Amino acid sequence: MTLQSKALSNEAAYIPPQCYTKTIDSQSRVYNPCFTCHQDSIAPNYNNDADLQQSYAFPEYALTNHWTNLFKDRSQEVAAISDADILAYIRTDNYKLLIDKLSNNAQWDGFVPDCYFNFDAEGFDRDTVGNYTGWRVFAYYPFPGTFWPANGSTDDVLIRLSPEFQQNDSGEFNLQIYKLNLAIVEALIKRQDVAIFPVDERQYGVDLDKNGLVATANKIVYDWAPLQKRYMSYVGKAKQKKLAAGLFPLATEFLHSVRYIDIDKQNNIKMAARMKELRYARKASWRNYGQLEDFALDEIKEADDFPDRLDQVIGDMEHGVSNKHGWILQGFIENAEGDLRPQTYEEHVFCVGCHSTIGATTDGMFAYARKLPGETAWYHWNQKGLKNLPEPVNNEYSLYLEKNGAGDEFRANNEIIEAFFNQDGSLKQDMLNKLHNDISLLLWPSPARALQLNKAYRVIVQEQSFKQGRDATIIPPENVHRKVEEDQTTGIGG
Repeated sequence: MTLQSKALSNEAAYIPPQCYTKTIDSQSRVYNPCFTCHQDSIAPNYNNDADLQQSYAFPEYALTNHWTNLFKDRSQEVAAISDADILAYIRTDNYKLLIDKLSNNAQWDGFVPDCYFNFDAEGFDRDTVGNYTGWRVFAYYPFPGTFWPANGSTDDVLIRLSPEFQQNDSGEFNLQIYKLNLAIVEALIKRQDVAIFPVDERQYGVDLDKNGLVATANKIVYDWAPLQKRYMSYVGKAKQKKLAAGLFPLATEFLHSVRYIDIDKQNNIKMAARMKELRYARKASWRNYGQLEDFALDEIKEADDFPDRLDQVIGDMEHGVSNKHGWILQGFIENAEGDLRPQTYEEHVFCVGCHSTIGATTDGMFAYARKLPGETAWYHWNQKGLKNLPEPVNNEYSLYLEKNGAGDEFRANNEIIEAFFNQDGSLKQDMLNKLHNDISLLLWPSPARALQLNKAYRVIVQEQSFKQGRDATIIPPENVHRKVEEDQTTGIGG
């Protein structure tokens, strides 16, 4: 099968492997890792899907778990890779070669990465002569479970708004205007006030702090309620652009690198130079609240009328795929030698499940709503890591441990279980107290586990078996269903 093929070996590739987790153990104890994704949503995310916590509501084809990589024992292959070899491998940059290949390929009509991963003190990416590329990196709270370094990968996320959001009324690049528009987007996505460095509102003709005066503002005040005639506005050339709470502006872009786990001289976890994947998203079309609600209602009706009909994903390898909500998703992944290549159509379909119809996202995205607060959160993890970063104010990670009884969906991360749980399954209060002040205690693996996870994923790369699953497992996790019954209960209460 070629990279260009649109044939699917797994016709339900949009249903993630974690959805096949066993939620009831041999002693009838119930665990709930499902709540992080499937939850009561906030408009304009109309995918209220908290009910999916309660059963495996799959189409008939998907009752069989097609993520067969979960059932492979890679112990021998992992043992054959030395620590020195895997460290040399993950410390080799494979990103620049991707840019060179795509830039020199006259047949390629898809996205060509244009970020230099060269960040200044404010998180702005600069090219080789110091010019701004528009990309800005930000620190965020990693989504619970699979997305923690302890479970396989490090990653970073960058945002870029379209040129109008970076320009003054005359169309000239203006850094202050760009900072303000990024803060306004943050306020709209989080639906809360956002602190900024003091600015003179008179330069922009906008009352940013909503105090009735156009003077000095120290924050962007979230106050958007059109039915009550309360509005917000971008600044500069973007002043007349469409704006709505919970929605990114048209042409917003995200860049997300997923990487191996490196270890510094002090045995701290850091991001590796080598990328496992490079993920790109662009908001190609605007959907208003009414359109998004109609789409969600159509999805409900479709599922009710044709419960066994599988989702159809529009797109291809070169141009990416649509999440049906206005976003185009495109990705690159390692070939057998470790060079990044475009993902196949099927590998792209894998991305759609999480970035379309689940309750946890904001306009189909995860990270920006989880950005650390304030102007000081614009940095890359290689500039400042997770160590000594306090837990979110809602103690989200502690809640995940409590509900899930583990630190990953499959309940296979024994390192976290041993560190945070007593033998009877109760949480260790002293570890929770430490977690409140330093999330790296939970989110970082030990150096030994990091090496094992790197090796396990390297085996998948050499096999090029991504369509069977991308989880860096060494031995098959026990808490995964190979098959479920129609509407089989999870045991999780409503």
